[in-house]
Parts: sequence; structure tokens; C-alpha cells
Amino acid sequence: MVQLIRALANLVTLIVIVDVLASWVLPNPYHPFRLAVHRLVEPMLAPIRRLLPPVGMIDFSPMVLILLIQVIEVVLVNLLPR
Repeated sequence: MVQLIRALANLVTLIVIVDVLASWVLPNPYHPFRLAVHRLVEPMLAPIRRLLPPVGMIDFSPMVLILLIQVIEVVLVNLLPR
């Protein structure tokens, strides 16, 4: 079970990173790959963006999401019986 939790946390983190990199590399927001990745990540980022507005041109919400994923992973792993 621990391996599954860690694998899912790593997968979601990777998808968030790919979304950020795609926004830099693919300037067209309607590129099919970018749209697909964005549709996966945006539901998780939207609540964070409501609480944490962008600072200038920098959006810190992906970094906050990655930190939250790590915290949730640690909490879930520690709650499992050993």
C-alpha cells in the first residue's frame, strides 16, 4: 500500500511539472498536449489560486500543490499500520 501511495504521489507531481514545462515550451494554450495536461492539473490548482494570487508574473500554485502532495503522502504513509 505504501508503494501505491508513493507511486500516485510521484505521478501527480510529475504531471504538475509537465504542465508547468508545457506552459513554457508550448506557447499556444490550445495545443492538444497542453490542453490534456492542463485539464488534469487545473482542478487541483484552482483552489490554491483562489487563496494564493500570482505574485507579478509568477504563479506559485504549482509549487504549493507539489508541497501539499508531499505532505499528504507522508501523512497517509504514517497512518498505515506497520
